Amino acid sequence: MSWLPAEDPAPGDSFACDAIETVIVPRSHDLGGFEVRRALPSAGRRMVGPFIFFDQMGPSEFLLGTGLDVRPHPHIGLSTVTYLFDGEVIHRDSLGMELPIRPGELNWMTAGRGIVHSERTPQDLRSLGSRLFGIQSWVALSAKDEETAPDFTHYGAGEMPVLSGEGTTVRIIAGALLGASSPVRTSSPMFYADAALRAGASIPLDPDYHERALYTVAGEIEIAGDVFGPAQLLVFRPGDRITIRARTEARFMMLGGEAMDGPRYIWWNFVSSRKERIEQAKADWKAARFETVPGDAEFIPLPEPEPTPVRYP
Repeated sequence: MSWLPAEDPAPGDSFACDAIETVIVPRSHDLGGFEVRRALPSAGRRMVGPFIFFDQMGPSEFLLGTGLDVRPHPHIGLSTVTYLFDGEVIHRDSLGMELPIRPGELNWMTAGRGIVHSERTPQDLRSLGSRLFGIQSWVALSAKDEETAPDFTHYGAGEMPVLSGEGTTVRIIAGALLGASSPVRTSSPMFYADAALRAGASIPLDPDYHERALYTVAGEIEIAGDVFGPAQLLVFRPGDRITIRARTEARFMMLGGEAMDGPRYIWWNFVSSRKERIEQAKADWKAARFETVPGDAEFIPLPEPEPTPVRYP
């Protein structure tokens, strides 16, 4: 996805309760028939571990002949992480990669010193009508990896460990959690998981990482007596052992990691520990110095006017 932050991002309301440091309720935005809920960054929280951007895409239903059309756009200094619950998206990038992503699979694109990609609904689904529901997040790279060579890796649903038992199913998307580790190569210690619980089931979230959060996708969950419904980002206090119980059949994403190795600047689709690097990326995109996506001549122009990059935290 392509994004331009405000000087002080405020996508939703936030508040706290006893067991939780911050609860962020992202506001819904209609992007021409496509709904997005942005949980990070927010006025209440800019980052959780390396996660600097977290969007719920949909659920949306496209009419016949329509679909998602995110034209080619650039990234630096981050990994984009696309994970779907419903629908299909075709990824194309300046490395020459072209392949679909479907529910339960993972597209992990590391921008490093620079990459360009597009995301579109496949042509065959446009003739039938289609749905789209999922999460797209950005993971900031550690300072040592910010200028690494760009890379794209697709993981099938069967490549990620799945933990099942007593009404719980947890897919470990990235990092390590609950004694299992994903094969996804990350730039810093982190975790990301897709959890589904039957009513009455529960799972722990131990304080193995300094920064931890949970994003509710469907159903109702209970934590320390407080009940939460869908589309809320719960940011936990460091050091507390958390138990998450499903009051109804529920699904949520668990995410976090160690704090970043210093502040990050973010502007549009660019993330860096150095403000001047953001300015260089802006100049490179305006001057067409990025590699292009083969077979796709469209592109998203550099936003105008150009506000100052935002520093996190």
